[in-house]
Amino acid sequence: MPSTTSLAMLASVALLALSLSACSPAATDAASDSSQWACQIQQAPFAYSACAVETSALGDKRHVLQLFWQQPDSTQPLLSFDELLAALPAGQTLSFAMNAGMYNERFAPIGYTVIEGVEKRALNLRSGGGNFHLLPNGVLWWERDGKVQITESQAFSEQLNGGQVQPWYATQSGPMLVIQDQIHPKFNPESQSAKIRNGAGVCRDGRIRFVRSDEPVTFYQFATLFKEYLGCPNALFLDGGVASALYAPSIDRHDKKQMGVMIGLVENKD
Repeated sequence: MPSTTSLAMLASVALLALSLSACSPAATDAASDSSQWACQIQQAPFAYSACAVETSALGDKRHVLQLFWQQPDSTQPLLSFDELLAALPAGQTLSFAMNAGMYNERFAPIGYTVIEGVEKRALNLRSGGGNFHLLPNGVLWWERDGKVQITESQAFSEQLNGGQVQPWYATQSGPMLVIQDQIHPKFNPESQSAKIRNGAGVCRDGRIRFVRSDEPVTFYQFATLFKEYLGCPNALFLDGGVASALYAPSIDRHDKKQMGVMIGLVENKD
């Protein structure tokens, strides 16, 4: 039988181990009421928040990925997560949401936008300055079956013109972060231009991930996260700086910002 002294030492060691475990950095995984989606806070390779949804979950009617832009029965933009929450029909809840694509001074999207099968803005293949025109850029889109894809804009244009795709929702932004498992060719690993950034990736494990960096990062660092750490063959930059916004109540995120188009996972309770 262990002595009283030995028992006391074992208890002290156990208490110390528990204390160290509680203090060690780890992902904060917010359990949802479904195993089909979840949001996390991660600390490596840099601090970021991410919400992921199983592709298979979007085939039923309970979970629906949607784009939001204008007020119901109005051309006025929603502008904020609070306005979006207020506009949701009874019986629906917003699991998480993020800004989706770049916008002009009137909070209107500058790239291809489709909401519930209606084209709101045409595909933008023009050259120009700014991140949107750091080609190749791309389109995040899905048909009514909910299968989400990210496609480089020129390739998407060919599919669209050939009648191969019929987007139910679509948002265009840029630049692409990862294209067919390759980091955007114009990203410089030595760049010092670091900002808060957010983007989306379609990943090999069957999840779509929506990520906001919680600290300033370069394009190359952000793209590397999607390619090497999250396993996403295709990923798209949505926006950065003051435009980055995340609503994820399960991890206590609710940015109070104005924005154009938003993307969100809606859960139908009925």
